[in-house]
Amino acid sequence: MSISTAAGVFDAITAGPVGGRPVLLLHGFPQTGRVWERQIAALAAHGHRVVAPDQRGYSPGVRPERPEDYRVDVLVEDVVAIAEELGWASFDLVGHDWGGAVAWWTADAHPDRVRTLTVVSTPHPGALATALRADGDQRERSRYMIDWRETPATEERMLADGAEELRACYGGEVPPAGVEAYVRHLSRPGALTAALNWYRAGRPDRAIGVIDVPTLYVWSTQDSAFGPAAAQETRRWVQGPYRFETLQGVSHWVPEEAPETLNRLLLDHLRAHASPLGTEAPRRARRAEARAD
Repeated sequence: MSISTAAGVFDAITAGPVGGRPVLLLHGFPQTGRVWERQIAALAAHGHRVVAPDQRGYSPGVRPERPEDYRVDVLVEDVVAIAEELGWASFDLVGHDWGGAVAWWTADAHPDRVRTLTVVSTPHPGALATALRADGDQRERSRYMIDWRETPATEERMLADGAEELRACYGGEVPPAGVEAYVRHLSRPGALTAALNWYRAGRPDRAIGVIDVPTLYVWSTQDSAFGPAAAQETRRWVQGPYRFETLQGVSHWVPEEAPETLNRLLLDHLRAHASPLGTEAPRRARRAEARAD
């Protein structure tokens, strides 16, 4: 599916009945909407309308060259623009890795649009900032981001020798077919630079607040990027209904490494916070998606 917005055209995977309860899935680095294949299937089987876009820089139709065009506020605008094009007045939002960061910021900026929030791996940005100040373990875990942000030749290094360094990012935990798909996608001209621009865009223009919407946060004990300090601190940044789940022995790549567990948690979360969309929303969504296609 192609979703046309003022910023450009986003590629997306879609499934489920058009009139079903809408769920938007946001991927992270270095992946695409493909990361959600198992979640898409499970959600669609339960009657949800699921859309997993390739985000800014990952979709060739939305690939600006300047790092500043990947600021958090712009990424949040993309989420809202996609929802508008789909005719979604409100939606359930799910994010992993960088997609999780965007999901936190979107829920903060647009609590009236986000019915529920599910974030996998990525702590609340305020919690992460606290951990970076106070926890040496988290500072060490986050050191790679400084390297990627400040080294101009990062993409050349990652793609050298058959993309050996890029492949190593997945830690042997992502299925080989997925690794090949991601490497192939990010090896296209300009794609990896655009993905790295998410790290190079600079700090957000404003501080993020406490989240009011019902939130599920899923963290795993073998996550190399986010440690326990930031994960535990996250509960201080959610004042709406909050559920924190820890997956023992699972790495950062939760959607692909532990899909059945994540599917169960996600579906439970959506069921716990079900509310009717009203009679007009499904019709509006059907009309909007017909235009998008």
